[in-house]
Amino acid sequence: MAKGDDVARRKKNKKLRKKSDSNSLSSKAAAAVAAKKRRKAGKRRLCQGMCYSLPTPEDPFNDKHGKEENKTRVPKKKPTRSPKDDTILLNGESGPGRKGAVGRDISQKLNQQTGTGSVAANNSLGRECIINSEKKNIEVADLCGARQLGCEISEFPSKFVFWCLSAIENALRHGDAYTDGEGNSFFLNSWGLEFSKCYSTGKDLMDTSGTSATTEQIAWVVSAAADTFVRKEKQGLSFACPFLLFLVPSHEKAVQVRTVCKPLKSVGIHTVSIHPGASLDHQIQGLRSCEPEFLVSTPERLLELISIKAIDISGISMLVIDGLNTIYSAGHTDTLKSIKKFISGNLRMVVFNDSFNHMSIPMVRYLLTGSICRLSVNNSITSLSSCIIQSVKVCTSEEDKLVQSVEVLDQFSSSGTQNSNLLYILRKDANCHKLVKALKSKGCSISHSVMASSNDSVDLSNRLRPAVSVIDVEHISNVDIGTYDVIVLPYFVPSLDTYVHILTKMARQSANGALHGFLKEGDVEVAGPLIAILEQCGQEVPQDLQHLHNVSNMVS
Repeated sequence: MAKGDDVARRKKNKKLRKKSDSNSLSSKAAAAVAAKKRRKAGKRRLCQGMCYSLPTPEDPFNDKHGKEENKTRVPKKKPTRSPKDDTILLNGESGPGRKGAVGRDISQKLNQQTGTGSVAANNSLGRECIINSEKKNIEVADLCGARQLGCEISEFPSKFVFWCLSAIENALRHGDAYTDGEGNSFFLNSWGLEFSKCYSTGKDLMDTSGTSATTEQIAWVVSAAADTFVRKEKQGLSFACPFLLFLVPSHEKAVQVRTVCKPLKSVGIHTVSIHPGASLDHQIQGLRSCEPEFLVSTPERLLELISIKAIDISGISMLVIDGLNTIYSAGHTDTLKSIKKFISGNLRMVVFNDSFNHMSIPMVRYLLTGSICRLSVNNSITSLSSCIIQSVKVCTSEEDKLVQSVEVLDQFSSSGTQNSNLLYILRKDANCHKLVKALKSKGCSISHSVMASSNDSVDLSNRLRPAVSVIDVEHISNVDIGTYDVIVLPYFVPSLDTYVHILTKMARQSANGALHGFLKEGDVEVAGPLIAILEQCGQEVPQDLQHLHNVSNMVS
């Protein structure tokens, strides 16, 4: 046998011996051999990954051996706290009145509340929020049928608002402080959902229900304010004075509002109540020891503290006035005006007018000067026509009616009200040519079916003319009369149903509504029902209208 063949034979026999020996190896030795083969092939088990793992900034000492942290954790037991530790800032520190902590660490606070019945979601700013839905076990995103109704994200409340509502409701029910709405969730409150939609527009809000704010309404208002405050804090803004000022007419109402706001203390929003029920020195000391985010006060006590410079409200961002008519009736009109003068900058207002009395309308108009949203829990005539002044005059002749109709235009022009529109509603069966000619002689551009455009309201000398529209009464359904603040009925309307329709649909975005109606001495059949509408709405009944009604009774 050649030498080369012998060498090849020996190598072949050696491989065969190794193969046979590996079959007879112990399990321990076989495992080592298999591990060596995997290592050489670049394939290794999870337990062997530590051999090649490197330290990282998150794991500088390589304690995790290159493995990711297990995401399933056992919920930690919530530590007990003493009443003194009730004020907890979201970064782990405690102390009253500390600013700037809420916006930065809100997610840390909410993410600690993991457990059964909690819903994790991102709000519009990307914050991680946990909404505690104990007892309800429902998904907040589907709570009010937002997906079915196609609600816009900006119109639907944020997750943090729902978290605040849940915290308030649970605290009130647990403490037996809320029994009026047993079985009804704050989330499903129709007024609150409408409030959230209007609040997202950025306009001032006016509740026209004719009552003071209920517990549910207060909860929705303070939850929305808390959400806005947290958003601004997260954007890096700081507040040297309270963010929300909640004016109330009495000590009892202040206690109610303070009770609703108290659960928000767990997320760093402090509320202080000042009223005549406590000594002035005690409240001054309390304001010095705590810088509240929300301030609840009666007007007279607040003005007293401002006068001695115990509190600064110049930077208030949101003002809520509850029981406006009660405050007005108590003689605090000048107090309210003084308080508003102390506030500078952009101010968001929410007004609850607890009466339909026309006497408080000037106060409402002083407070709400811009575009507003109307809110109400009912669709009554008195509620829908709130803050709309009804002026009814009985004219002796057609010439007198023409003169007084044109005078409305002069008053409208001299009032200087910005972004206001004037509408004349005419009748085809009346001779309206003289009125239209008189309006044009005043420098007005007339549009006979739609509102006059802004371009049509400028003459050659660049002076702004009044925006005036003229339509026939038959075309009311084709025109959005809600954009008109002042409407004139020179020849009245065929029926009182049409009058009620105009009254309840006009001036939806303003507190400066005015409806002018002109009757003739022969309109005796509408005098009685029209007086009933005026009295129902808390309006003054003119003497000439009352005289016309008396004449109709004598004739009948």
